[in-house]
Amino acid sequence: MLPLWRFTTEKSRRKNVTAMAWNPRYKDLFAVAYGSYDFLKQTTGLICCFTIKNPTWPEYSFTTDAGVMCIDFHPNAPALIAVGCYDGTVMVFDIRLKTNNKPIYQSTVRTAKHTDPVWQVRWNADTSKNLSFYSISSDGRVTNWSLMKNKLEAEEILKLKLMIDKEKQMLDSKKEAFHYGLAGGMCFDFNKQNDNLFLVGTEEGYIHLCNKAFTNQYTETYKDHYLAVYAVKWNEYHPKTFLSCSADWTIKLWLIGLTRPIKSFDLGNSVGDVTWAPYSSTVFAAVTSEGKLYVYDLDQNKHTHLCEQNTTKKAKALHVAFNYSDPIILVGDDKGGVISFKLSTSLYKGPVQPGEDDVGKTVKDMEIAKMEKFLACQDKDIY
Repeated sequence: MLPLWRFTTEKSRRKNVTAMAWNPRYKDLFAVAYGSYDFLKQTTGLICCFTIKNPTWPEYSFTTDAGVMCIDFHPNAPALIAVGCYDGTVMVFDIRLKTNNKPIYQSTVRTAKHTDPVWQVRWNADTSKNLSFYSISSDGRVTNWSLMKNKLEAEEILKLKLMIDKEKQMLDSKKEAFHYGLAGGMCFDFNKQNDNLFLVGTEEGYIHLCNKAFTNQYTETYKDHYLAVYAVKWNEYHPKTFLSCSADWTIKLWLIGLTRPIKSFDLGNSVGDVTWAPYSSTVFAAVTSEGKLYVYDLDQNKHTHLCEQNTTKKAKALHVAFNYSDPIILVGDDKGGVISFKLSTSLYKGPVQPGEDDVGKTVKDMEIAKMEKFLACQDKDIY
């Protein structure tokens, strides 16, 4: 890894980097969200849009009353940023209106805004209807927000029921019926091939596989983390595999149909974020509270990371993001800084080059085959 530049501003120095997002159209542009993970020291929020071409100053910046916890660029309307805040508000900014610091849409108590921090927002890729995005919050709700003519309209997609251990359930069944309430939602991700399927990670360490068609029940529940799940990510190419990371120091690789992880990596510190590389089915990166960045390639080494990089001396690494087209990776820390790195050729090989046996296969086919090869090498007991 070659360190490139550190992006920071005077306003962001006392804040945590809570999210980062690359723009889908302008490959050099990325947005950074700033807030606070220290619940006793909440601050105002900030969103800055930087370009790789100018590390010294953001192109655009927007401020919010409450700390910003998550952001997402719209895949087809790259000027729109969906935002979730610590006070439960969701909003939409248009970066073309840089002289106006106000959102073009904002949820209110009247429009059923979340009552707890919003941990993730994600635009709905389906543009056949109104523009809309999803949000997940500690209040136990997954909500779809539609951009109507003059307001945001909320539709509840899912209420996260609290999971109870069977022993505790048996004890309580002898008493009066007891309502356990809702689980705190931390993260979610929609399947790349089937938009109806989505994963939800909770504060209790559970991961639920959900389907938009059956909103009152979980399709499957995965329980192997014992602390909060900070990120769940579907593989970019293989529709049945996904990653999760947690405060319990581990990254786990899962396969639909199996309730136990097929691979687990212990990083010795809380893992704040994990993400797949957009160019490979077997490469992923993760960051820890020790300030380290790890990059794995399951095709080259099934058991440990290929690269371990110190990102900052005295800061926790909180988030990580791959550029969509260039061998660049971003790491956000708890001191308001974003460090960019250039990936070496061993970590970034670009799309797979077809060999003699791959005539007629697409890049996607070859990437799926690469992951299948890894899965086939795992202990036969998992099947």
